[in-house]
Amino acid sequence: MTMTYIQSKSALCYNSATMKMKLTILEITGTLVIALLIFLGVHSTLESRQVDGSCMEPNLYTGQRVLVCKAAYSFGDPHRGDVVVFRKPGEPERVLIKRIIGMPGDRLEIQDGQVYIGDELLEEPYIKEPTSADYSSIEIPMGHYFVMGDNRDYSSDSRSWGTLPRENIIGKAWLCYWPLSDWHLISGHNYH
Repeated sequence: MTMTYIQSKSALCYNSATMKMKLTILEITGTLVIALLIFLGVHSTLESRQVDGSCMEPNLYTGQRVLVCKAAYSFGDPHRGDVVVFRKPGEPERVLIKRIIGMPGDRLEIQDGQVYIGDELLEEPYIKEPTSADYSSIEIPMGHYFVMGDNRDYSSDSRSWGTLPRENIIGKAWLCYWPLSDWHLISGHNYH
């Protein structure tokens, strides 16, 4: 009888150890699945990009890193004044950052360095200085946007390569996070 008791006790210890190991493996697997879902969720909604060039000065400078919210336009359209990151039309390997100035259906013109939407002068407190070149009146096609850098005379933008198709927009520039001394939210100008 003593022998049976010892065998039962060792079987019980073995089963208990096996059960603990299974629970530990289950916990680790659950944690890894949750971490993977969080990673995929963040990766599908946010992206980091480095500013290259002086086209967005005085608001963004070369070398700064920005977070781009790729989900910003999943349930709505971009707005005039939004700072967007996009694939350059005709050169999809080049990623640029500019401000939306003209919306689909707008008639846009630049006269004496001033942007006009229809007959209304566009207020632009974010630009470094007005552009030195005029731009003939165009009507922006549906599904397209007219984008310009804030440093107008040092920006390759819709004035030189045309309007930006909606499908080229990666997302809205949301946060400048590097260098830490330049940390700030990137606000578009609200025209509403």
